[in-house]
Amino acid sequence: MAKMTVDEKIGQLNLPSSGDITTGQANSSDIGKKIEAGQVGGLFNIKGVEKIKAVQKVAVEKSRMKIPLLFGMDVIHGYNTVFPIPLGVSCIWDMDLVQKSARVAAIEASASGINWTFSPMVDISRDPRWGRISEGSGEDPYLGSKIAAAMVKGYQGRLQANNEILACVKHYALYGAAEAGRDYNTTDMSKVRMYNEYFPPYKAAVDAGAASIMASFNEVDGIPASGSKWLMTDVLRNQWGFKGFVVTDYTGIPEMIAHGMGDLQTVSALAMNAGIDMDMVGEGFLGTLKKSLAEKKVSINEINRACRLILQAKYKLGLFTDPYKFLSTARAEKDVFNAENRQVAREISAESFVLLKNNNNILPLKKSGTIGLIGPLADNTANMYGTWSVAALFDKSVTVLQGLKNALGNDAKILTARGSNFLADSAMEHRYVNVHNPTYKRDPRSEEDMIKEALKVAEKSDVIVATLGEGSEFTGESSSVTDIQIPETQKNLLKALAKTGKPIVLVLFTGRPLALKWEEENIPAILNVWFPGSEAGNSIADVLFGKVNPSGKLSTTFPQNVGQVPLYYAHKNTGRPLAEGKWFEKFRSNYLDVSNDPLYPFGFGLSYTTFNYSDVKLSANTLTKGKSITASVTLSNTGKYVGKEVVQLYIRDLVGSITRPVKELKGFQKVSLKAGESKTISFNISENDLKFYNSELKFVAEPGDFQVFIGTNSRDVKEAAFTLK
Repeated sequence: MAKMTVDEKIGQLNLPSSGDITTGQANSSDIGKKIEAGQVGGLFNIKGVEKIKAVQKVAVEKSRMKIPLLFGMDVIHGYNTVFPIPLGVSCIWDMDLVQKSARVAAIEASASGINWTFSPMVDISRDPRWGRISEGSGEDPYLGSKIAAAMVKGYQGRLQANNEILACVKHYALYGAAEAGRDYNTTDMSKVRMYNEYFPPYKAAVDAGAASIMASFNEVDGIPASGSKWLMTDVLRNQWGFKGFVVTDYTGIPEMIAHGMGDLQTVSALAMNAGIDMDMVGEGFLGTLKKSLAEKKVSINEINRACRLILQAKYKLGLFTDPYKFLSTARAEKDVFNAENRQVAREISAESFVLLKNNNNILPLKKSGTIGLIGPLADNTANMYGTWSVAALFDKSVTVLQGLKNALGNDAKILTARGSNFLADSAMEHRYVNVHNPTYKRDPRSEEDMIKEALKVAEKSDVIVATLGEGSEFTGESSSVTDIQIPETQKNLLKALAKTGKPIVLVLFTGRPLALKWEEENIPAILNVWFPGSEAGNSIADVLFGKVNPSGKLSTTFPQNVGQVPLYYAHKNTGRPLAEGKWFEKFRSNYLDVSNDPLYPFGFGLSYTTFNYSDVKLSANTLTKGKSITASVTLSNTGKYVGKEVVQLYIRDLVGSITRPVKELKGFQKVSLKAGESKTISFNISENDLKFYNSELKFVAEPGDFQVFIGTNSRDVKEAAFTLK
């Protein structure tokens, strides 16, 4: 740093998007010239060993300081081998598998030259209208914190090997609580809620050693996050001890102009003084910081701080020792989209599926007779992946049809019909579906003709597998909606199929909780597969035919309708609470037209077998500070299949100095039991499990009475009580 000019220091803070340039453009492009001039600290959206090597060569051979570049990418849920969307992965409730998904993603991305991923996204969200709910881990801070830490560890390892990459935790902070579920919108909440409900996953990622943090688009306490010194310095660095660097989101600095914070020079200085270290795409730092320095609007100490943190990250990665550390053509050929990685993806996908309904044990299906496979997602390679699949091989995913064929061989007959498009309106569908993806084609026939064809298939079938729901780009960034039902044209198809009287299994593709009241009342079996990724069809077949017993549990509450949103299990009581199981009572907190109940509660998920929980046993009814007590249940597999159950522990603080939620997740264990087997499942409860941030934002446990709940989801639990002395 002592050898660097101010311009070169500011250059390290600039993160432009290169686009996927060719190797020949590395020198001649505008980006190439900026790199040579020392005006670039890193690039993103470029992939491939040869391309990245050509660009890195410009940095380390032609720029004056020869400082290597960082290469980032939105590797969100896998690289070429794509795992389920993060919301799906969060339903696994197995942190070893969560970490493994990130490990494989890091191995593959680094084999393509990438050394920094803009993941994990750890935003808590309780609003399914928000498109980016698909990218996170759901509504709960405890589960979200465990997943955040596991993902960071999976990506980064010890940051020594050439397959360990920088994680970037996003979006700091509160992005998942945008008003009305509308992307980029205002967020406003009390600090008590921030610290207790929304901050924990960010802090857990920091505690796990996350190397970088990304600022969110929304405002917090009236200031856009990219300009908030309270967020970036007071909380992140001073309270949590974060030692890495902070990058804005795409054009986050210039977007503060539209927020009403000033011109480009003003907002760039605001961001620098707040504690932002790297400017993604906006080039506000590059264009204005030197002028602000001269005018004493920023100090050289702030610029030095940011530059030092960027350089430290490059040292941690080993780029100063070997700028080409991540650029091995041998690894690129061997480590990406191989059979081993795809097998991991297949296993994780099957574990993420949530069985929502299974009347009369329709599932698992028999490998015989005739199966009618119907719906726009039946044979659709493009829409198996879900949003943010930036390196997906769109023609290489296993479709549902192919997966069923692979599982069945000649044992059963499969008849197919498209049945419907995603949406009736072609212009609207164009907005919803990824138009850059050439593998999706709309069917030009009328709705009536498509349903007629589907009914002919249904007539000849013993069972109908209806593959319906959302397309990949129905959720994700800038994909907020006000209607969270299955689109009408698909529902018309489903209603027509239901009238045939044939048994129906709804294989539901979705990136958000949907309002499925009609489906729950009228369709006998519903398997939620989210967007399963590269091995979609194989993993779906594994579960449909019983090779894998589904064990996924919801990480988000499914409402009866959009009018209940936001709906989440860890709500507060009102002064006029409605008694559990009641509806309707005047002058109580309820609706006239629908009960307060969710359609499917947080933590919900069925199995092909059945589980029985004994009553909760406590080792003591009094917990003394500094000690712990044990809460236990006996779990029995009372069905006929081997199965996995996620045993969930919730606690309620009955009296507090501030109001407390009716339940909070405080522990879980995923247990495998053979048919007829029983196990005792125990949880240790200590004072730390009872702590929360009080009105003074002190992290405390308050003496008093507590309820402890253990069960199969947040609603269906056994309970006991204890006192903290």
